[in-house]
Amino acid sequence: MQKKAITLALQGGGSHGAFTWGVLDRLLEDSRVDIEGISGASAGAMNAVMLAYGYAVNGREGAKQALADFWHSVSTKEFFLLMPHQALRETGYGSHGSSTAMWKGLASMMRLFSPYQFNPFDINPLRDILVKQIDFERLRSDGKIPLFIAATQVSTGTLKIFRNNELSVDALLASACLPAMHRAVEIKGEAYWDGGLTANPPIFPLLHFCASSDIMVVLLHPFRRPKVPTTTEAIGQRLSEISFSSAFFTELGGLALAKRRATDDPHGAGELVERLKKLNMHVIDANDLMSNLSISSKLNTKASFINALHGAGREQADLWLRENFDDLGKRSSFNLDQFLP
Repeated sequence: MQKKAITLALQGGGSHGAFTWGVLDRLLEDSRVDIEGISGASAGAMNAVMLAYGYAVNGREGAKQALADFWHSVSTKEFFLLMPHQALRETGYGSHGSSTAMWKGLASMMRLFSPYQFNPFDINPLRDILVKQIDFERLRSDGKIPLFIAATQVSTGTLKIFRNNELSVDALLASACLPAMHRAVEIKGEAYWDGGLTANPPIFPLLHFCASSDIMVVLLHPFRRPKVPTTTEAIGQRLSEISFSSAFFTELGGLALAKRRATDDPHGAGELVERLKKLNMHVIDANDLMSNLSISSKLNTKASFINALHGAGREQADLWLRENFDDLGKRSSFNLDQFLP
């Protein structure tokens, strides 16, 4: 059986990260695929760490179990208990996991109050889940899969990558710290916000520090929306998507240009040039599904919604493996040149 090594770049997107769980669940079942490194931001960081920690404990089955345990815990936690606005606790979700009333209540509250006001004790249900599930000392010392977790340094607005030996509960919470909902996370005197603001997800660490020539990106934000948004809610949703995707698209453009120059220059030499020449890009997404989900659905942690996204992720990964597995190690299944500046 021919084995092929890949690296994974996992995008953030709140509870939509359950789609990525499904993708990873299916990839872990395919013994032909070896995961050599993972980068991630926000929910992508959670998925990355759960997979790597579970793998360190008990291989592929351990990784699958750790991911399942995490998302089960997310689906049984009430993430809105820290919010004072009654609508956040009482309003239900629609068929697409959204609630316009809930989102409007939350948006109004975030315009009026900062998390330093409405959450003075800095309550974050994710902290309890992470403390219970991850032995960070073991992850730091026994991580078999290299990790690259993104956060944004508040003072400079620049990207910070936490690697295995730096990982902690706070590093993960920093990667998922939406500034309108949570207080900045301080680590060694530096304050951090959500990594998706500066890299969602980061690509360059996988190119520089991992041997595999194949990078697979799991996307949660739609690549494109054909219609111009005209309502206040739709405009706000599109602005959010652009804010959390622009750095990623810029990085893809730079990567496409660097690969083109490395390929076109017959005299180019050096390790990075050779890696760029051999680089293959792959993407698993669910553009149609995500285009039909509202921004408020990223806050929906109901088990039925989480499980539906997990199932969709498994289906997309299975489809990708059937159609594109043979491309691994040979060619890209994703057109990187579309991002050339």
